Amino acid sequence: MDNILRIVVTGPVGAGKSTFIRTISEIEVVDTDRKATDEVAELKQSTTVSMDFGRLRIGEEEEEMWLHLYGTPGQARFSFMWDILIRRAYGYILLVPAHLPGQFRNAQAIQAFMKARTDVPSVIGITHVDHPNAWDPEDILLILNNQSIPHTTLNAQEPASVANTLLLLVEQLMPQVVV
Repeated sequence: MDNILRIVVTGPVGAGKSTFIRTISEIEVVDTDRKATDEVAELKQSTTVSMDFGRLRIGEEEEEMWLHLYGTPGQARFSFMWDILIRRAYGYILLVPAHLPGQFRNAQAIQAFMKARTDVPSVIGITHVDHPNAWDPEDILLILNNQSIPHTTLNAQEPASVANTLLLLVEQLMPQVVV
């Protein structure tokens, strides 16, 4: 396949990366979820330890393209996978959980890591905005110092919401992609 766009979905623990990919993938997602045994267990039962992979076809047959979606682990101890996955990516989506302010610094660290390795387009997706303890998205963007990067709020469980987030990134990629 010559028309493949590799998209990385990254962010801290609990942001919804695996859910995002499962919601939109046309194939059964390949994942490396394992039982959470450290402080992550307080947030959820399982966690990604290597990556998630899903695929989505966009466009008509003659101009069809494939989005290969790679989800990163959220924990810094698996940052070697961040490095592997971002190297050939066309762009990335940084998911930030609005209801977990303790993860905002981790989101900053992940974004700094990605920016140090690539200058591909990115989008910030703020998740869990419907949670009662969710921070205002504009406040989160101020904390991340990223008001200029395209951003959106999304529900990682809703296909239309995930598709709109992907579209926001793909629109940035189109001038760079030769089909």
